[in-house]
Amino acid sequence: MSKPTHKHIIIILLTIFSMLALLGCQKSETNESKSSSKKLYVYNWSYYTPDSVIASFEKEFGVDVILDYFASNEEMFTKLMASSGAGYDVIFPSGDYVSIMKNLGMLEKLDTSKMDNLQYISPLALEKATYDPLMEYSVPYYLGASGIAVNKEMVTDYEKSWNIFADARYKNRMVMMDDMREVLGDALAYLGYSVNTTNPAELEEARVLVNTQWKPNLVKFDAESFAKGFASGEYWIAHGYAEAIFEELQESQWNNVDFFLPQDGGPMYIDSMCIPKGARNYELALEFINYIHKPENYAQFLDRFHFPSSVNMEAEQYRTTTPFYTVDMLTSYELKDDLGASLEMYNKAWESIRYVD
Repeated sequence: MSKPTHKHIIIILLTIFSMLALLGCQKSETNESKSSSKKLYVYNWSYYTPDSVIASFEKEFGVDVILDYFASNEEMFTKLMASSGAGYDVIFPSGDYVSIMKNLGMLEKLDTSKMDNLQYISPLALEKATYDPLMEYSVPYYLGASGIAVNKEMVTDYEKSWNIFADARYKNRMVMMDDMREVLGDALAYLGYSVNTTNPAELEEARVLVNTQWKPNLVKFDAESFAKGFASGEYWIAHGYAEAIFEELQESQWNNVDFFLPQDGGPMYIDSMCIPKGARNYELALEFINYIHKPENYAQFLDRFHFPSSVNMEAEQYRTTTPFYTVDMLTSYELKDDLGASLEMYNKAWESIRYVD
């Protein structure tokens, strides 16, 4: 074997440096690939997202789902208006806000041809979704209603009606949601009127009922911590959503709660999945919406929150839990519509309830 010359040594060293540089580039590319893993930004209601479905979606599509939460449509809408979509890819507005946002050009049109699981959307949901019956801008996520939770250990005699809040025996032990359309809608329904009335006299009657009969017995109006307050015993009677109420309780405590939807009727909601205008991950957002409605996946949503299968009937065969209320209980409930110019009349009525002692 001949002894290497200086020239050979230089060539060997250059080769080694080149290989090290190549390995470094490959490692850098790998790290860059990991750090730039695709992300899907989702803005949903609190107590409303099944972790198991999110985890399986992330695994199947190699994506990180970044979840933010809101407590009211107003909060969601204000944030998106102020920041041109706030960088979200999928949002969950209620039907009246779908209508508002669609009319303002804030939503992307959906390519429904890429979402084969939309075949499972129930006729009931499409019938109620008068604001977008062809699912051009929104896909129904859940159709339900708020109700009343009663602590049966502390309250044994009560009226199963919205007028339970007029019962002075439970003064300072009751709470209603800080939600204009819900509270005024409850009062309108109790009085026999439409929750979407544009009749000033009917709305005034509802306003007076809330202000003089219900409000004096309430601790407060509360949209964010009504469930925590009920679970802690601060409230014995709470207006709110079943999923929020039971989420804050141990399962062993559930039998102590009577949750019901008053037969008076009331406001019903459809929360929908939409893609805000300018979303960076439009195609992935379509995949996400479609994935949610795969019946086996949607059943996990029903099980997680004990919902009735009001939107995806096919999922019923996969569910393993009993819902907190049934679809039949919703028959007397009415979807909240976009009130248009009449919304200002509601705003003024609510101001006199919410912000005037």
